[in-house]
Amino acid sequence: MRAIVTVIGKDRVGIIAEVCTLLSGEKINVLDISQTVMQEYFTMIMLVDTANATLAFAELAARLEQEGTDRALSIRIQREDIFNAMHRI
Repeated sequence: MRAIVTVIGKDRVGIIAEVCTLLSGEKINVLDISQTVMQEYFTMIMLVDTANATLAFAELAARLEQEGTDRALSIRIQREDIFNAMHRI
């Protein structure tokens, strides 16, 4: 299943590496990534494949949220179909 991961926080060195390491550790493949820095804020959106994930989706979402909190970041994951439905015009 594909999902959307969003990351927001104060810019600093290593955010992309930290998030990609977290995802890799759960056997999640990054399919596409876009990131930018807006003034002092880092923002990133990733399209990922969770087909081989080691955790159930709800557990994964909770883990990413907690890891984000521990790193002073907001890290969220949503199923691609739900994300698309929420952002349809």
